[in-house]
Amino acid sequence: MRAEVSAIATRLFAEQGCDNTTVEQIAAEAGLSRTTFFRYFGTKEDAVLTCLDDLGPGLAAALSDRPADEHPWTSLRRAFDVITGLNGDAPGKSLAFHRLVEENPTMRTRHREKQQGWEELLVPLVAARLGGDVPPGRDPGPRALVASAVACLNVSMQTWVSCDGAVSRDALLDRAMSVLTE
Repeated sequence: MRAEVSAIATRLFAEQGCDNTTVEQIAAEAGLSRTTFFRYFGTKEDAVLTCLDDLGPGLAAALSDRPADEHPWTSLRRAFDVITGLNGDAPGKSLAFHRLVEENPTMRTRHREKQQGWEELLVPLVAARLGGDVPPGRDPGPRALVASAVACLNVSMQTWVSCDGAVSRDALLDRAMSVLTE
């Protein structure tokens, strides 16, 4: 049901814009009441961004699966393959999604909030990789690495959209992340 409602919301947002689409419209097309819609989603934006909730655990698993002796920055880059590989056979779908997010300030804000949830999952994993004797939460290093990596991801996706997918997401992310280590 969540996937069906998400598809309807995504279509309506693409056709009408986020601001011009109401929860009532989404619910009516899905055959739901407004109350039922809010049992599934916290906001109308969440109906489109629900896919991001599942990415956090996938990113954490990908990071955990990286070699223990690999530098955390490299491990974060490789963990993001989970994202750059999405819709690899249908990049137009990802382009449309990112355009939809970028075109609306509310969507961008909600997208970033969901990414902060990813960061909360990734920071302890990076902290463990860095080791050291600083008590958890007292070292800004792990959070700085994760936040910087997510910023690189965002910039590379924005660039990918602006060039209409002419350059691969992986190449753009590699460039964005490597410029910080040059």
